[in-house]
Amino acid sequence: MLSQRGRYALKALTYLARSGNKPGQVIAIAEAENIPRKFLEAIMSDLRRANLVTSLRGKFGGYILARPAKEIMFGDIIRATDGPLALVPCASKAFYRRCDDCTDEATCAIRKVMAEVREEVSAILDRTSLAQAAAIGQAQDAPPA
Repeated sequence: MLSQRGRYALKALTYLARSGNKPGQVIAIAEAENIPRKFLEAIMSDLRRANLVTSLRGKFGGYILARPAKEIMFGDIIRATDGPLALVPCASKAFYRRCDDCTDEATCAIRKVMAEVREEVSAILDRTSLAQAAAIGQAQDAPPA
Protein backbone atom coordinates (compact mmCIF):
# COMPACT_ATOMS: atom_id res chain seq x y z
CA MET A 1 0.00 0.00 0.00
CA LEU A 2 1.19 3.51 -0.78
CA SER A 3 2.24 5.35 2.36
CA GLN A 4 1.01 8.81 3.26
CA ARG A 5 4.59 10.00 2.65
CA GLY A 6 4.41 8.62 -0.90
CA ARG A 7 0.99 10.19 -1.53
CA TYR A 8 2.19 13.59 -0.33
CA ALA A 9 5.34 13.34 -2.46
CA LEU A 10 3.25 12.58 -5.55
CA LYS A 11 0.90 15.48 -4.78
CA ALA A 12 3.77 17.93 -4.16
CA LEU A 13 5.66 17.00 -7.32
CA THR A 14 2.50 17.09 -9.42
CA TYR A 15 1.94 20.60 -8.05
CA LEU A 16 5.47 21.56 -9.16
CA ALA A 17 4.87 20.00 -12.58
CA ARG A 18 1.73 22.13 -13.00
CA SER A 19 3.61 25.28 -12.02
CA GLY A 20 6.08 24.95 -14.88
CA ASN A 21 9.55 26.09 -14.00
CA LYS A 22 8.40 28.47 -11.26
CA PRO A 23 9.79 27.61 -7.81
CA GLY A 24 7.24 26.31 -5.33
CA GLN A 25 7.64 27.27 -1.71
CA VAL A 26 6.85 24.62 0.88
CA ILE A 27 4.16 26.71 2.53
CA ALA A 28 2.35 27.29 -0.80
CA ILE A 29 2.56 23.61 -1.76
CA ALA A 30 1.40 22.53 1.70
CA GLU A 31 -1.61 24.85 1.61
CA ALA A 32 -2.59 24.04 -1.96
CA GLU A 33 -2.28 20.27 -1.52
CA ASN A 34 -3.46 20.02 2.11
CA ILE A 35 -0.16 18.58 3.38
CA PRO A 36 1.23 19.27 6.88
CA ARG A 37 4.10 21.73 6.35
CA LYS A 38 6.65 20.07 8.65
CA PHE A 39 6.00 16.67 7.06
CA LEU A 40 6.32 18.19 3.58
CA GLU A 41 9.67 19.78 4.50
CA ALA A 42 11.05 16.33 5.40
CA ILE A 43 9.60 14.79 2.23
CA MET A 44 11.08 17.52 0.01
CA SER A 45 14.46 16.99 1.64
CA ASP A 46 14.27 13.28 0.76
CA LEU A 47 13.23 14.13 -2.81
CA ARG A 48 16.16 16.53 -3.10
CA ARG A 49 18.58 13.79 -1.98
CA ALA A 50 17.01 11.49 -4.59
CA ASN A 51 17.70 14.16 -7.26
CA LEU A 52 14.02 14.60 -8.09
CA VAL A 53 13.88 18.26 -7.02
CA THR A 54 16.34 21.11 -6.66
CA SER A 55 16.10 23.72 -3.96
CA LEU A 56 16.62 27.40 -4.69
CA ARG A 57 17.56 29.80 -1.91
CA GLY A 58 16.49 33.36 -1.43
CA LYS A 59 13.37 35.47 -1.28
CA PHE A 60 11.91 33.90 -4.43
CA GLY A 61 13.37 30.47 -3.77
CA GLY A 62 11.66 27.16 -3.25
CA TYR A 63 11.70 23.86 -5.08
CA ILE A 64 11.72 23.06 -8.78
CA LEU A 65 11.80 19.72 -10.54
CA ALA A 66 15.34 18.49 -11.17
CA ARG A 67 14.36 17.22 -14.63
CA PRO A 68 11.47 17.91 -16.98
CA ALA A 69 8.16 16.55 -15.67
CA LYS A 70 7.92 14.13 -18.60
CA GLU A 71 11.16 12.47 -17.39
CA ILE A 72 10.11 11.93 -13.76
CA MET A 73 8.00 8.83 -13.34
CA PHE A 74 5.69 7.89 -10.50
CA GLY A 75 7.88 4.83 -9.90
CA ASP A 76 10.91 7.08 -9.23
CA ILE A 77 8.99 9.06 -6.63
CA ILE A 78 7.50 6.06 -4.84
CA ARG A 79 10.85 4.26 -4.68
CA ALA A 80 12.44 7.43 -3.24
CA THR A 81 9.82 7.78 -0.51
CA ASP A 82 8.58 4.24 0.18
CA GLY A 83 11.35 1.96 -1.07
CA PRO A 84 10.51 -1.22 -2.98
CA LEU A 85 7.36 -1.64 -5.06
CA ALA A 86 7.23 -5.38 -4.33
CA LEU A 87 4.85 -6.59 -1.63
CA VAL A 88 7.33 -9.20 -0.41
CA PRO A 89 11.11 -8.72 -0.21
CA CYS A 90 11.97 -11.80 -2.30
CA ALA A 91 10.03 -10.38 -5.29
CA SER A 92 11.87 -7.05 -5.29
CA LYS A 93 14.48 -6.27 -7.94
CA ALA A 94 16.23 -3.31 -6.32
CA PHE A 95 15.65 -4.30 -2.67
CA TYR A 96 15.78 -8.12 -2.87
CA ARG A 97 15.98 -10.02 0.40
CA ARG A 98 15.23 -13.69 0.93
CA CYS A 99 12.17 -14.32 3.13
CA ASP A 100 13.06 -15.73 6.53
CA ASP A 101 10.46 -18.51 6.37
CA CYS A 102 11.11 -19.61 2.77
CA THR A 103 12.43 -23.12 2.17
CA ASP A 104 12.64 -23.03 -1.65
CA GLU A 105 12.30 -19.80 -3.64
CA ALA A 106 12.26 -21.67 -6.94
CA THR A 107 8.97 -23.40 -6.11
CA CYS A 108 7.37 -20.71 -3.93
CA ALA A 109 3.96 -19.87 -5.37
CA ILE A 110 3.69 -16.69 -3.31
CA ARG A 111 6.98 -15.37 -4.71
CA LYS A 112 5.93 -16.14 -8.28
CA VAL A 113 2.59 -14.34 -7.95
CA MET A 114 4.08 -11.37 -6.08
CA ALA A 115 6.83 -11.02 -8.71
CA GLU A 116 4.13 -10.86 -11.39
CA VAL A 117 2.23 -8.23 -9.37
CA ARG A 118 5.44 -6.20 -8.97
CA GLU A 119 6.08 -6.36 -12.73
CA GLU A 120 2.60 -5.06 -13.55
CA VAL A 121 2.67 -2.31 -10.92
CA SER A 122 6.18 -1.31 -11.96
CA ALA A 123 5.22 -1.19 -15.63
CA ILE A 124 2.40 1.25 -14.91
CA LEU A 125 4.31 3.45 -12.46
CA ASP A 126 7.46 3.55 -14.61
CA ARG A 127 5.56 4.77 -17.67
CA THR A 128 3.38 7.35 -15.86
CA SER A 129 5.11 10.73 -15.71
CA LEU A 130 4.47 13.81 -13.65
CA ALA A 131 3.62 15.61 -16.90
CA GLN A 132 0.80 13.13 -17.52
CA ALA A 133 -0.51 13.51 -13.97
CA ALA A 134 -0.33 17.30 -14.18
CA ALA A 135 -2.29 17.23 -17.45
CA ILE A 136 -5.00 15.12 -15.80
CA GLY A 137 -5.23 17.56 -12.89
CA GLN A 138 -5.40 20.57 -15.22
CA ALA A 139 -8.13 18.95 -17.33
CA GLN A 140 -10.23 18.48 -14.19
CA ASP A 141 -9.67 22.09 -13.10
CA ALA A 142 -10.59 23.55 -16.49
CA PRO A 143 -14.00 25.17 -16.85
CA PRO A 144 -16.49 23.28 -19.03
CA ALA A 145 -16.56 24.31 -22.69
